[in-house]
Amino acid sequence: MFRTIVFSAFGAGMAVCLSVSALQTVTTEPLILHAEEFEGQAPPVHDHRAPAVNERQHDAEVLAPSDGLERIAFTVLANLVVGVAVSLMLLGFMVLKGDPIDARRGLLWGLGGFIAASLLPSLGLPPELPGTPAAEILSRQVWWVATAIASAGGIGLLVFGRQWWRMALGLVVIVVPHVIGAPAPPSDEVSYPGALAGEFVVASMVVSALLWSMAGAASGWLHQRLTANA
Repeated sequence: MFRTIVFSAFGAGMAVCLSVSALQTVTTEPLILHAEEFEGQAPPVHDHRAPAVNERQHDAEVLAPSDGLERIAFTVLANLVVGVAVSLMLLGFMVLKGDPIDARRGLLWGLGGFIAASLLPSLGLPPELPGTPAAEILSRQVWWVATAIASAGGIGLLVFGRQWWRMALGLVVIVVPHVIGAPAPPSDEVSYPGALAGEFVVASMVVSALLWSMAGAASGWLHQRLTANA
């Protein structure tokens, strides 16, 4: 059982890596490169906390890989790690649920993961281009993790809850993080054209939807095949 899960997750992760990497080259990557062209230009300053944005940009420049093959290699490696990790997580939940595992159920679990971990948290913390002002990273990470966990729990109550009060509780759990609110950025000023931000959010959601749905469907299909052949 454990070997089947691991092999299925790794195979699905490879498929996710190739597909997501290819999609990123025509969606998010060009937008990131375009935004980086404006990073050296200081945006209009209307907030006394804006200098923190420059510090954040400097840190990003120090940590960022070089353009070209190094950047591509880091991107592909990151996609492989994320693809395998997401596939393992989805398979783990499907095994714990105890239902038969196949591509259709995997796809449904993947779409649920996308809603919980990407779509709902992005309502408070949308994907950011380089040079976007943002709140302190720890506070953003705490809010994002709490929102993803609450969203997953709420979706679980909505889908698997049998009584009306459990479904109502699921809605409340989903809404609570957004009532509390995500950490606010120190400023709304950006150096790049504002339209890029909207394009990047849409492109990032498309990439994330592909990642989660393919991880679920591919891992479910591989698990079914490997189990049948065992």
